[in-house]
Amino acid sequence: MGLLERLRKEWFILGIVLVIAVARLEPGVGVKGGPLKPEITITYIAVSAIFFNSGLSLKTEELTSALMHVKLHLFVQIFTLVFFPTAIWVFLQLLSITPINEWLLKGLQTVGCMPPPVSSAVILTKAVGGNEAAAIFNSAFGSFLGIVITPLLLLLFLGSSSSVPFTSIFSQLFMTVVVPLIIGQIVRRYLKDWLERKKPPFGAISSCVLLMIIYTTFCDTFANPNIDLDKFSLIIIVFIIFSVQMSFMFLTFLFSTRNNSTFTPADTVAIVFCSTHKSLTLGIPMLKIVFAGYEHLSLISVPLLIYHPAQILLGSLLVPTIKSWVVSRQKALKLTRQPKAPVKV
Repeated sequence: MGLLERLRKEWFILGIVLVIAVARLEPGVGVKGGPLKPEITITYIAVSAIFFNSGLSLKTEELTSALMHVKLHLFVQIFTLVFFPTAIWVFLQLLSITPINEWLLKGLQTVGCMPPPVSSAVILTKAVGGNEAAAIFNSAFGSFLGIVITPLLLLLFLGSSSSVPFTSIFSQLFMTVVVPLIIGQIVRRYLKDWLERKKPPFGAISSCVLLMIIYTTFCDTFANPNIDLDKFSLIIIVFIIFSVQMSFMFLTFLFSTRNNSTFTPADTVAIVFCSTHKSLTLGIPMLKIVFAGYEHLSLISVPLLIYHPAQILLGSLLVPTIKSWVVSRQKALKLTRQPKAPVKV
């Protein structure tokens, strides 16, 4: 099964999972302590499994070369953690006069403050044939920047009365992101030949883990008996989320393909996905820490819960178009680099 087919299948399965997650819930009943044990499996195992999987599947030489692509990393991180939340804040000043639920609008601001995602951008970048190593690096690097910058952005734009335990967040993310990635790379050194020969389904494994994370997060959110969602606000928020994603993807594409840009087509793919995607696996725990005790925490979390499946759907739909563009650009670059035959006089 190709990556595009797998992404479409993932979206279909995701839709079923979310319907089940909402339909089977009883008011006031969360998932903590349930058969999936999300307080253990999600917090400690799921994210670690995704990054171990990435470390195992990524060629070491590609990751090393990605470390030196400073301009690309600066572009992604500045767009994600500076431009994105600022642009959303300006946009929300206009939306504040509308009848849209104010807590859902605050939730949109939290989306803008989130770091790059754990795996969705990497999966889509690989599906298109983009710079997967750069996507992996920005995922890990953005996660560590997000440890400090995301809580500060949340406090700046939304405010909170709680103290943010940076040390515990940093240590947890180090153990669940960097350590598994390093272990995966070490294991790959000893299993390199076997991995190249068998080609295990790394992408499918990461997708299954991600689905479990989304399922338990939806259960935890919609099990709140006090959650009050009106249909109008929810529909408008969904429309805004898709519009923001499309606009920002187009914007990053224009910037990274300017005439004076040094980015390759593969770099552009990584930039488009990494700059516009937001992390659910890191975002939800951060929201729970920064807004601990908030009465409307569930409503604030809803836009992020919508944004993640939306970015997978939108990205998977754009895969054929972007892949076609990458192939045509790469062919054009090869033609321009070929030496011209001498003209006979």
